[in-house]
Amino acid sequence: MTPLFFFGTLRHPALIAAVIGETDHITLSEAVLPDHATLSVAEGPFPMIVPEAGAGAEGVLAEGMTAADLARLDYYEKAFDYTLTEVTLADGRTARAYMPPPGRWTTQGPWSLQAWARDWGELSVTAAREVMSYRGQKPPEEIAGMFPMIRARAWSRLNAVASRHGDGTLKGRIDIAAQRRAYANYFALDEYDLQHERFDGQMTRPATRAVFLAADAALVLPYDPVRDRVMVVEQMRVGPMARGDGACWQYEPIAGRLDPGEAAEEAVRREAQEEAGLVLGALYPVAESYASPGNSSEFYYSFLGLADLPDESAGTGGLEAENEDIRSRLMSFDALMTLCDDQQIANTPLVMIAYWLARHRDRLRSAS
Repeated sequence: MTPLFFFGTLRHPALIAAVIGETDHITLSEAVLPDHATLSVAEGPFPMIVPEAGAGAEGVLAEGMTAADLARLDYYEKAFDYTLTEVTLADGRTARAYMPPPGRWTTQGPWSLQAWARDWGELSVTAAREVMSYRGQKPPEEIAGMFPMIRARAWSRLNAVASRHGDGTLKGRIDIAAQRRAYANYFALDEYDLQHERFDGQMTRPATRAVFLAADAALVLPYDPVRDRVMVVEQMRVGPMARGDGACWQYEPIAGRLDPGEAAEEAVRREAQEEAGLVLGALYPVAESYASPGNSSEFYYSFLGLADLPDESAGTGGLEAENEDIRSRLMSFDALMTLCDDQQIANTPLVMIAYWLARHRDRLRSAS
């Protein structure tokens, strides 16, 4: 089989292994594709290759690939619209390389494999494992549409390693006999056949459990300590609709999912700008918590954020690209607490942040 030339992220051994599995039969050697350059792109932390007279794109030549390896690589690369093209290397050898269609990406300067591996390697490997789990179930074209959430779920798994909670709880054994992905699109649903350790040291009987998989989210309630008012947002939510609730438009804090590689603090500042046109000042962490740990992986980073909230700061917003229609509303601290006390707010994080504000309000106001 004609050897393959890898110029980008597939030069990373862990990523090749995530895509094709065992790699001991493959020989990798350094190679250069003349009159080409490898550049970073604006749309993501990965490279593209472009013709450039006199340049040389460094890469590796992979020899010993099997037909099964190539089938797995085809699935992975076609999800991003890359196709195999015959190339001639600097030493005269012929190879094939997965090349992007012209004009697919926006270039923005040189790309470094070392920097990518440091900053994005682990996330990309985790995402690749999910991509490859759909082989035989979903066409590559469908994976392309799912990829932003696949990467967001991968970032959530990496964040989970750094979670700070759990002191004093049982660190027991969990035996997973089988795992099935029952559904995957924007969100995903997994089923597990498992047993776990009991508090008496024995194991539970085998059981099947379903888990809703979502990416981590960051939430913030903007508070103006001078005017003693907050901003909440209101939008239609499908959860209440599916439950049969007559109140499908809900009061919420400003919220959004963490982009891959993004810190929670960065996410709430970005979302405040996108949803309400706000520039936040100091941020105060309120909680790091699961939305519903019995059936969901969704994890919240909740904040209170100081902001200037004059009357004209309220309005409508949201990203048209995400089909958002969001109304921001100003209310006094007392009005917020009345809604909480009268159980007129059904969004748990908003209630939680409101009561955190009630505890710390005097301190925040005296410092303003």
